[in-house]
Amino acid sequence: MNKRRFLSWLRKDEITAIPFLAPSLLGFSLFFAIPFAMSIYYSFTDRVSDGTFVGVSNYKELLLSSSFRKAASNTLLFTGVSVPLLIVLSLTLALFLNQQIWLRNAMQTAIVLPLVVPVASIVMIAQIFIDWNGALNAWLHRIHLPRIDWLNSDGSIIIVAMIYIWKNIGYNMILYLAGLQTIPRSYYETALVEGAGRVRRFTGITLVYLTPTMIFVILMSIVNSFKVFREIYLLAGPYPYDRIYMMQHYMNNMFFSLDIQKLTAAAVLMVGCMVMLVSFLLSFERRFQKNME
Repeated sequence: MNKRRFLSWLRKDEITAIPFLAPSLLGFSLFFAIPFAMSIYYSFTDRVSDGTFVGVSNYKELLLSSSFRKAASNTLLFTGVSVPLLIVLSLTLALFLNQQIWLRNAMQTAIVLPLVVPVASIVMIAQIFIDWNGALNAWLHRIHLPRIDWLNSDGSIIIVAMIYIWKNIGYNMILYLAGLQTIPRSYYETALVEGAGRVRRFTGITLVYLTPTMIFVILMSIVNSFKVFREIYLLAGPYPYDRIYMMQHYMNNMFFSLDIQKLTAAAVLMVGCMVMLVSFLLSFERRFQKNME
C-alpha cells in the first residue's frame, strides 16, 4: 500500500515538473534567494566579516539619514505621479487604437518602438532636447526667454517622468489591447440595447473586465519605474540634482563606499515595501475574481 501511494505521488504533475524547473530554481537560488538572505543577515550586524548582532540599529541609523530620506521621498513622489499618469495614458491609447481607424498598425508600431531602443540611445535623444544648448533651450532663446539647466532644476523630475512614460507606454498599451480584445462584443451590444451610455459601458463593462489586466499593468509599471535609474545615471551621474536622487542612487553610492550595512538595510526595506504592495494588489485581484464568479 505504501509503495502504491509513493508511485501515485511520483505521478503528480507537481513532482513531474521539478526536473524541468530545477535549472531555473538553481539559478534563482544562487543569484537571488541566497544573496538576499545574506543581505538580511548583514543588515542586523555591524560588519560583514565576523560581525556581531546589533539588532535594528542599522535601520535606525538609516532612517535618520537625510540622504536616505531624500532618496525615499523622491522615489515615492516619482512612482506616485508617473505610474498613474502612465496607466491613464496607456489605457487611453489602447481604447483609441482598439477601434478601426486609419493608420492603426503604423501608430501601434510607432508607440511600441521605444521598447527596442537601447538605454544609451534614449539618453542621447533626451540630451538633444534638454542640454544647455539643446532644442528646448534654443526654442526658449528664440522667444526671448532665459535658458534652463533642466537637469539641475526642479523640472528635472518632469524630464525623467517623460522619459519613463515614453519608454513604457507601448508595453502597457499592448497589455491593455490584449485585455480589451478578450471582452466579448456581445456585452457591449446588450448594454447598448438596454440604453446604457458610453460612460456606463466603460465603467460597467470595460473597467470591470479589464481589472485583472490593470492590476498586472500597475505591478509592471511600478517595477519599471525603479529601472529609470539607468537613464538618470547616464544623464546626471551618481550624484544628480536633489529632486532626481532616487533610492537606487543611494544604494549604488553605499556600495561604492562599501557601507554594506546601510546598503543591505535599504535593500531589505525597499523589498519589504514592494512585497507588501504586491501582496495587496494580488489579494485585491483574488477578491475581485471571487466576486466575479
